[in-house]
Amino acid sequence: MGGRGQRALGPGHADDAYAVVTPTLGRPSLSACLRALAEAGGPRPVRVVLVDDRHRTGGAPLTVDVPAPLRGVTSVVRGRARGPAAARNDGWRAAGDVPWIVFLDDDVVPGPTWGDDLALDLAEATDDTAAITARIDVPLPPDRRPTDWERNTAGLATARWITADMVYRRAALEAVGGFDERFRRAFREDADLALRVIGAGWTVSAGARTTTHPVRPADRWVSVRLQAGNADDVLMTRLHGPGWWSRAGAPRGRLPGHLAVTATAAAALSCAVLRRPRAAAVCAAAWLAGTAEFALARIAPGPRTRDELATMALTSVAIPPAAVWHWLRGQVAHRRTPALVTYEASAPPRARHRLVRERVRR
Repeated sequence: MGGRGQRALGPGHADDAYAVVTPTLGRPSLSACLRALAEAGGPRPVRVVLVDDRHRTGGAPLTVDVPAPLRGVTSVVRGRARGPAAARNDGWRAAGDVPWIVFLDDDVVPGPTWGDDLALDLAEATDDTAAITARIDVPLPPDRRPTDWERNTAGLATARWITADMVYRRAALEAVGGFDERFRRAFREDADLALRVIGAGWTVSAGARTTTHPVRPADRWVSVRLQAGNADDVLMTRLHGPGWWSRAGAPRGRLPGHLAVTATAAAALSCAVLRRPRAAAVCAAAWLAGTAEFALARIAPGPRTRDELATMALTSVAIPPAAVWHWLRGQVAHRRTPALVTYEASAPPRARHRLVRERVRR
């Protein structure tokens, strides 16, 4: 790598050759992503693999406008509709023996110097570099305060190992078995993979290339649906221990508060059923105070429009019980998940589980 030039690896691939893998649900933004990729300066990918991860397409082909410079190297593979982790695994394995795999989401826009910047990132990689991050830019409205959803998306700019634009060495992916497909959402699968490659003795470095991640449209209830990630946090804790938050640079969120608010709501209902009005009133007041604090914390930094106020009020009631439900679901689903130990970190997930079962039997 750094300073060694373009030594050929495998059948005609230089050691800085890369493939782009993009899972997609058929969003219109995919064509814009590919267009920006084709127009970016610098070396182009030797392969582009689009993973069609739509569910029940009825055989309809993926609708995408592939720019002329990329048509000869672009292929579409059928995904299994099991989430982005599984789709990325399908993609990088279909990319052949290209030394580097760049994971791009279908709603990002590589910058105009992206190819040259990626070449510099790869040139600075050392032999133990498993992955290189990118700088993610999330444009926010210049004329008003961002909404709760816009602020949520803006958090991607500071996420440590986000796979919206992340390049991995193929050898590192092979060493750890790729993404853990138990992560069915675009959440925590990137942190899990990075922690596993670091545990296996590799390093993850920061790159200089820049990619824009626009805020895509979302409905009023998107923040409630996002609470499903609490189950993935349980899986992360089972695998990596309670210290994974600080190692991954991940914010802890408000789960303790959601547990308290939901408990007061349950207590108020229970007391009402048991015909204890005073106790029910006290618990209901505690629930109302906790919900109001949560709503105000989300309203204060926002645009405070009528629609945003209504969204914050409604979702602040729904989020705490949704978060608790998904956390409890994760506790049940992953109750038997063994911890990931260092000497097993380089084994694929299935092999690792087999090792644990054999150790238990002995």
